[in-house]
Amino acid sequence: MAVVKKKRRKRKIFRGVIFIVVSAAVIGFFVYVPFFTLSEIRLDGAKYLTEEDIMRVGNIYMGEPLFKLETDVVQSRLSKDLRIEEVSVRRKLPHALEIKIKERRPLATIVCDYGYLDLDHNGMVLDSYKTLKTMQIPMINGVAVRDLYIGDTIDNVLVKQILDFLQRLNEETLNRLSEIAIVEEDYIVMYSATERPVQIRIGKLERLDEKARLTEDFLRDLETNPHPVEYVDFNYTAPFIKLAE
Repeated sequence: MAVVKKKRRKRKIFRGVIFIVVSAAVIGFFVYVPFFTLSEIRLDGAKYLTEEDIMRVGNIYMGEPLFKLETDVVQSRLSKDLRIEEVSVRRKLPHALEIKIKERRPLATIVCDYGYLDLDHNGMVLDSYKTLKTMQIPMINGVAVRDLYIGDTIDNVLVKQILDFLQRLNEETLNRLSEIAIVEEDYIVMYSATERPVQIRIGKLERLDEKARLTEDFLRDLETNPHPVEYVDFNYTAPFIKLAE
């Protein structure tokens, strides 16, 4: 009886060894076979970040074994980049990595002692630079801002209110604005990014959703309006448009 048990135990050990060897061979096949090497990045949601940016921040290299890529580690690296608000990373067999991101969208540029800062809707500094870049986002003028570092958040209440208004605009409208001027603490004026800038009098930062909708409609119609406009005033219940003479 003891001999039979001993034989059974040996068979179980042998089967266990065979299972481990086969499993290791299968894993090795999927990890190292050239067919399953990374050759494509499927990037979804990026408007400002490039594939090169993503590969550099995520420490990703073309040609590395797809199954050796730890997607949770890559996702963690990318999530630490201040330009990225949300990110998910998944393998797509046989040779792709799918990366979906939601960027922190720069809404406006503002002058500081050092140079310029790009701000998102929360007032977070996404970028800082000394020489003004060519970017289709408006400049906030009329307020002094101290030097801040990337990742810092601006503490100016009025600037945050302006950013709150700007985030209600669609991207097409935002790109049609060149400047937001703080004329007084409670009076805001914007300018269109047209050959002949048109003044858009927002006034007090109230009725934001309504004024955002009016701004979108006005700037969209401005391109086809045959009559030159001097300014539009959204302070009234019915917008007032002053034609240029």
